[in-house]
Amino acid sequence: MTTLRPVRQRLSARVRAWITAVLALLSGYVIATARQAAVRPPLVLGQDAVPPSGQDSSQVTLETSGGQVIDIRPSSGEATTLLILYPGGLVRPQAYEWIGRALTMHGVQTVIPVFPLDLAVTGINRAGGLIAQYGQGKRVVIAGHSLGGAMAAQYAAGHTDQLAGMILMAAYPAGNVTLKGKTLPTLSLLAEKDGVADPQEVRGGLDRLPDDTTLTVIPGAVHAFFGRYGPQKGDGVPTVTHGQAETSILAAITAFLDKLPAR
Repeated sequence: MTTLRPVRQRLSARVRAWITAVLALLSGYVIATARQAAVRPPLVLGQDAVPPSGQDSSQVTLETSGGQVIDIRPSSGEATTLLILYPGGLVRPQAYEWIGRALTMHGVQTVIPVFPLDLAVTGINRAGGLIAQYGQGKRVVIAGHSLGGAMAAQYAAGHTDQLAGMILMAAYPAGNVTLKGKTLPTLSLLAEKDGVADPQEVRGGLDRLPDDTTLTVIPGAVHAFFGRYGPQKGDGVPTVTHGQAETSILAAITAFLDKLPAR
């Protein structure tokens, strides 16, 4: 009868050393990745938020409404529009502060919720509480970038009666979410050189959006140009400056907002 030696005895010391090293590297990678998701960079306002025009008439505070929220409002005068902006996945919310500051000149108050792990999927319905706290007497527009846009669309699908419009930035509704046939003015922004949100998927997502959705292509822009958080892995190569892209993004957003009926 043949006796089988334990696997550990059959492996040479050199092979066991290699296996141990590989397992250690894999463990380190998993731990580092988990830590990156769980331990987010600090939330610091104002350091990279001056609008492209250089003109800033905003008052920015960090408040609490179902969690932390960045509140950006005109420093003088009342806002007529409330914009609720869901950040992209794993993107710190201050990356979109520049949009809110720029829009204050158009009578817009922007609130950017801070989600656990910076993932809007952890709080899709945050918009409801924000509307209740900040939306009285204002027309309300929900917006989102990338994953945040998908979650904004999911909220909008069940709450069109609360909203005057929706803005999706390099985003589209999930496959099981549709706003087809609903009455909700919608703007879909597509970065021409986007390498993260597949342009075909963004265009295909129009089939699940209201019939009168406006698709606007931001010339030469990439996925990361909607926020200020640096280059993104897998993104395309831009053919315009970040500032030029931001100017085009703001022009599209303000033109959309100007066409919305007053409350």
